[in-house]
Amino acid sequence: MSTNNSVSRDRVPLGQKAAFGAGHLVNNLLPGALGVFSFFLITAFGIEPAIAGLLAAIPRFFDALSDPIMGFITDNTNSKWGRRRPYIFSGAILAGILFVVQWQMFEGNGSTYNFWYFLFFSILFIFANTIFSTPLIGLGYEMTTDTKERTRLMGIANMVGQISWMIVPLFWVLIANKDLFDNQADGVRTLSLFVGFACLIFGILPAIFCKELDVSDARSKANLTMKDLTINMKILWENMKNMTKNNPFMRLCGATFLVFNGFQMVASFSYFIIVFHMYKGSYEMAGTVPAIFSILGAFITAVLIIPIVSWLANKYGKRNAFIISTFLSLIGYALKWWGFVVVDENTTVLFNDVVLQVGVVKFSLEIPLILLLPIPFMSFGLGGLFTLMMSMTADVCDLDELRNGLPRREGTFGAIYWWMVKIGQSIALALGGLVLSLAGFDQNIAQQTHETLTNLRIADIIIPVTTAALAVWVMWNYDLNEDKAKEIRAQLVKRRSEL
Repeated sequence: MSTNNSVSRDRVPLGQKAAFGAGHLVNNLLPGALGVFSFFLITAFGIEPAIAGLLAAIPRFFDALSDPIMGFITDNTNSKWGRRRPYIFSGAILAGILFVVQWQMFEGNGSTYNFWYFLFFSILFIFANTIFSTPLIGLGYEMTTDTKERTRLMGIANMVGQISWMIVPLFWVLIANKDLFDNQADGVRTLSLFVGFACLIFGILPAIFCKELDVSDARSKANLTMKDLTINMKILWENMKNMTKNNPFMRLCGATFLVFNGFQMVASFSYFIIVFHMYKGSYEMAGTVPAIFSILGAFITAVLIIPIVSWLANKYGKRNAFIISTFLSLIGYALKWWGFVVVDENTTVLFNDVVLQVGVVKFSLEIPLILLLPIPFMSFGLGGLFTLMMSMTADVCDLDELRNGLPRREGTFGAIYWWMVKIGQSIALALGGLVLSLAGFDQNIAQQTHETLTNLRIADIIIPVTTAALAVWVMWNYDLNEDKAKEIRAQLVKRRSEL
């Protein structure tokens, strides 16, 4: 009977999983929308490209500093509402409001005023988003102690999160739609209202409906007072040093860095290849094909790939599921060579002349059939990555408690993990621009040379294939398997009962 009760307690109710997934919807939608909207700093608000780059880079510096600190704060918080939920609730409200405020700029104010306005409020937004996202990640790690249920929880969260990536590509079409908005600036200001409000509503759901499992007692936690600031910074530094000695965690960070940032480095290449290779430099002919390509990838990831990866993990183990899904993504990247074909009258086009109209917005659904070839295989890469890595990081938190005692450090682990992802993403985006330049791409001409397009297509395949293969090598000797995770859990239960 006790075993059945234990199993029942380890199950996360579907409603809580959905609420946690709503948080991940926000956690993806905010940075996704920010990435699209930032493009219009140049075209809509008259800010020079180099200055716009600074506006993207400077807030990331503050982001890198605030993540580990917020992780430490949420790990050591004592309140009657829990140590995660108060921050998630307030952070969602602040982030939603500040996302809107930072985009309420007007062209007539001038580029200098708009620069300082956006910089100030984007830094505030970054801090608010950290208050929301860092405890949200920590909450997911502690909602269940069962290693398989962790995979199911993260799978559902990532499925819901993929909805963001079905929405984000539409922003390009909506903002530029002259039937909807007078100009691009008006489109950015208006859409930011909808994004901010949606993120506020969905962001507070985890704080309201999800339950925490905080086993740390007040005596084990640091005192979060200004007079203890120096002591707390020393504790945080020691925690971070201990994490670097946690071999399974370092392998998870290394593999994520390789897979995600290999993908990020060439993420924009698909757009350029579709426009300049498939449609010979015609933006008009390419139309919504790049957006449809991205939306289909997110849709297939959500409804097909993540459930398969979750099943593989619970059947054959998380490490094996990662290796299998990553190998399948290698096939997808290779198939891009045959998927990206020059479109002519002989090309089979799916949904030719089919237009979806919502109000005054028209959205073409046509896409070359051959372009669908690599999408399901490629989707195993990121679809498997974050479902499995987030589940395995929860197991790593158990190992850390066994070695280093209480308090539990889910917030700090989540902060360090995503901090490394963000730093890697910045590097990847910078290197992506360098590769684009080395390939010979010239944004000022409509027709790129055959050599440039060939170089671009080769890089689009070789870079993610190489980084994904290296990630498999990093994870090959990952030894925190399901049996070991269960043993650690049993030892923790025994230790807590003795305490």
